Amino acid sequence: MDNAKIIGLRVLIMSVILVVGAIAYKTKIISKDGTKQLSSVELNIVNPLLIFMSYQTEFDSERLHGLMWTFMLSIISFAVVIPLANLLKRKGRENFSVERFSCIYSNCGFMGIPLISALFGSDGVLYLTAYITVFNLLVFTHGYMMMKEETDFSAFIKAVKSPTVVATLIGLVCYVANLKLYRIPVAGNVISESFQFIADMNTPLAMLIAGATAAQSSLLRSVCDWKIITTTLYKLVLLPIVIILIMSVLPDAVPEMSKTIVCIACACPAATTGTMFALLFDKNAQRCSEIFAITTIFSMATLPLITALASMMI
Repeated sequence: MDNAKIIGLRVLIMSVILVVGAIAYKTKIISKDGTKQLSSVELNIVNPLLIFMSYQTEFDSERLHGLMWTFMLSIISFAVVIPLANLLKRKGRENFSVERFSCIYSNCGFMGIPLISALFGSDGVLYLTAYITVFNLLVFTHGYMMMKEETDFSAFIKAVKSPTVVATLIGLVCYVANLKLYRIPVAGNVISESFQFIADMNTPLAMLIAGATAAQSSLLRSVCDWKIITTTLYKLVLLPIVIILIMSVLPDAVPEMSKTIVCIACACPAATTGTMFALLFDKNAQRCSEIFAITTIFSMATLPLITALASMMI
């Protein structure tokens, strides 16, 4: 239950920042284009630097062991969630690809990093990078093709080239080779601290963006749409519970931190990438934005509950 309290407190703090972001949009301090630009800064600069800096710690074989376990558990979780989402959101129904995508892919970077950081510190963020790497490889291949509704293997190149995957690979090499920024002659400490300052922007910037994005949707209409509500329940409750049940039967040799991190990452709200793909492939981008907004708001209540359940069962 201690984990649930920590998550609950962090969610409360993040909720306040989210409201500030929504107010900033409604009062025209942040525009729609401004939200996109801030998202680009978050995805291409802040998030990758946070991931890279999480690897700037002394090499420890136990940490590497936990990282590898998290990577394997992340693959397992997606291997379970993808077919389940296909069953719950059957092909041929209106907006099926948008709703499937929203069920499968979570906002594990924007929402997951601050939550995991609050629970487990830099080690937790290090482990979470494994989930984020699997997410990026899948979202730009499986997710991309699912929204496009045709096979396109060139998407894999885009996945490998994504800033978060590149940051993870460089960070992992530096971690295993025990290469640290602060050891660079003359300017090492300056570079390291500068990168860390940018990385520390992650939580407030991510939640300001989430609030501004949510404010662009008609929340009242979304709450009254039963398809959006069922998608929200699948994403925030049903699928995370399935993952928790799977994690609970794994042997004690599997690190508890790795299992908990995968459960929380899976329980995060729908990914913002869905809206980007919907716009790209002429899908219902408004529906995608509405699902993002509702899952983000509802997750403020469900994340502490899912964390409490995971703590009891794992």
